Amino acid sequence: MEIISTFNKSFSLTKFNLFLMTIINLMLEELQHEAKTTRRMLDRVPFDRYDWKPHQKSMSLKNLATHIAELPAWITMTLNTDELDFEAAPYTPTAVNSTKDLIELHDQNVTDAIAGLQATNEEILEKPWILRSGAKILSRSTKLGTIRMSQCQIIHHRAQLGVFLRLLDIPIPGSYGPSADEPF
Repeated sequence: MEIISTFNKSFSLTKFNLFLMTIINLMLEELQHEAKTTRRMLDRVPFDRYDWKPHQKSMSLKNLATHIAELPAWITMTLNTDELDFEAAPYTPTAVNSTKDLIELHDQNVTDAIAGLQATNEEILEKPWILRSGAKILSRSTKLGTIRMSQCQIIHHRAQLGVFLRLLDIPIPGSYGPSADEPF
């Protein structure tokens, strides 16, 4: 508790507001950077292999790629809602029939997420957000925390997609540096 009281005494509301605005700017920068890498990875997804799975328990290549393209929409959803109830709104993947459709879905969701972040403020980011399945709470966080989790999910599933593509012998673009297929 001493740390919190010291923090509260030494950190004015104005500084806190500036800190949160910096967080919004950092989130925008991260989203745009990660979106470029994700787009390059999605662009490699071969339409003729959409049904392929590396294992019977794995998602198909199409389902994984579609999920990745949809995930930036979670940022917009989080900013505009207070919860998601899987029981009340079961997940139905967006229909994509080509790699072009996949890229367009990703790009639109990123554009919407950027617009949402640019329009938000610290009061919205501080509000609680809940993920549930009926009465069972799966996750409870602030909207800021949920947006960060969404970004982590994009990166996590993009890495999973990289393994799928590697197993299909498709060259992998670099993410944070060169890859074995693309030196910088």
